[in-house]
Amino acid sequence: MCVSAAPAEFSGTIVYVGRHTHPEHGPVEVLGYQNTAVNLADGPNALLLHLPATGMSSANFLDTGDTPYILRDLVNSLRPPGWAARAGGVAPGGAPAGVEVFDHDVYTVVLAADPAAIPAALQEVPQHKRPSLAPELFRFYADTFPGYPVALCCFDNADARRAGPLLMWYRPIFADRLTVPALDAHSGGPPDPDALVRPDHWVLVGLDDPPEGWGAPVWYRREPGPLAPFLPRRVIGREVTGVSVRNGDFVISLADVRAGRVDRLGRLTAKGEQVPLIPPAETSIASRPWLRPVLTALALVLVVVFCSWLLIWGP
Repeated sequence: MCVSAAPAEFSGTIVYVGRHTHPEHGPVEVLGYQNTAVNLADGPNALLLHLPATGMSSANFLDTGDTPYILRDLVNSLRPPGWAARAGGVAPGGAPAGVEVFDHDVYTVVLAADPAAIPAALQEVPQHKRPSLAPELFRFYADTFPGYPVALCCFDNADARRAGPLLMWYRPIFADRLTVPALDAHSGGPPDPDALVRPDHWVLVGLDDPPEGWGAPVWYRREPGPLAPFLPRRVIGREVTGVSVRNGDFVISLADVRAGRVDRLGRLTAKGEQVPLIPPAETSIASRPWLRPVLTALALVLVVVFCSWLLIWGP
């Protein structure tokens, strides 16, 4: 449920986006991301996240090693329990200007202000994690998301493994809306902006100054400690799975967030269009899961009746 540098499968994705006022950094947006990755490539692989930020460095990535379950704790606050790291140092110099290479949990992260600079920085990634990159993939990001920092998170885990959560803060590009990177392409090539995809996501949204009675209270199985100013005490969200949606990012206006209208969650396409999460033609079927099999059975009955009529009475 993201973009990979080579064939891969991602499942059980949890994403969090929130607006917080940090005592040191002031007003910031926080992004959390976690999933299970299965590398289907012969060698190393990577996932890409384009970040709606005005600028970032390795200092914006937060150490979740002492609280690896924080995103699952947010999910568990919205549904009954049932879901059951370590940040490293910066890699030695050699990366091009505007690029940082550092370790974070299972990933070696290449963080670039300009995605076109990422291929030249790969020599700083350990060989066993260094993926082969398709040039057209980075041209897509440079053309589609100018000004966005891009994080290439390199990994080499051939078996399914739930990595620790990525958690980062930044000053957002958009003041009036929250966006979550969710473009989908698992082949190593650029995403198809017009494709329909089937997410497997929990999308969670938080505020540190919500209206009274807003959302659900969060219970953390372990106090977040220094991460507390970046995390919510109340949360709203919804599960998006089993439906076809337009390829793109998740988006919701800040006004809808403050009103608790998580049903207004939509998609922001690579072409800059905001569209409903579920296309109108699919809405009635998605809200009534029995409708599709009933219509299919009815169509089959009509075909059988028509064919029988032809056999008996002729054309």
